[in-house]
Amino acid sequence: MAGTDRTKKIDLAPAPVVVLCEPQLGENIGTAIRAMANFGLWELRLVNPREGWPNEKAAAASTKASHVLERVRVFDTTPEAIADLSLVYATTARRRDMFKPVLGPEEAANNLAAHIGAGQRAGLLFGRERWGLKNAEVVLADAIVTLPVEEAFASLNIAQAVLVLAYEWRRAAHVEQGLPFTGETGQPAARDDLLRMFAHLEESLDAAGFFTVPEKRASMVNNLRTMLVRANFNAQEVRTFRGVISALERRHLRKD
Repeated sequence: MAGTDRTKKIDLAPAPVVVLCEPQLGENIGTAIRAMANFGLWELRLVNPREGWPNEKAAAASTKASHVLERVRVFDTTPEAIADLSLVYATTARRRDMFKPVLGPEEAANNLAAHIGAGQRAGLLFGRERWGLKNAEVVLADAIVTLPVEEAFASLNIAQAVLVLAYEWRRAAHVEQGLPFTGETGQPAARDDLLRMFAHLEESLDAAGFFTVPEKRASMVNNLRTMLVRANFNAQEVRTFRGVISALERRHLRKD
């Protein structure tokens, strides 16, 4: 799979438990597993999955996230699934008729990171595909987590919801880690190389008759140099650009 490196060791670092309440389709479980694996979550608990467990469709959709798939645990009820957790957030896009703190994904992730960082266990509750969590399940949670979705179209696929919160967890818990790779910018061009490139270009433009108004040459040269400095050339790009100038010079000489 693109972006997957099997030579890297998977780190099963402390992370939130994901609890899916009565998921209906194996494919949704599998894509949720894949989302978890993308961002370092690895402990999945299923409450009474409709199609049972193990599930071939879930395994296929998980895209070989075996470290998550092999650790899935199944429970009969939600209270059993969260019994060992000291912080539980219920995810929902619907208003509930209860007095319960409501958090956005960033605040929830920061809280989870602090709680788990202190050696405690925490989890995220996700509801059914068709109608989400029951009020009786939301009551068991410390707070509600909701996303800033379009109110007229607020329903997310389970895997989408898992992905968003898994990403936020990763961002909060690994704030100093940074991106897995950064863009290669190459060796910066030395100022002397840039000056020689400018001179080469200007000599070529002189030979081609580009500067038709002598009194404007200085300002035009300054404008050209300003544009080229803004491009922030690296050493290889300077060599390439000078090669382009040389190629144009040779073509011009052949025409003469």
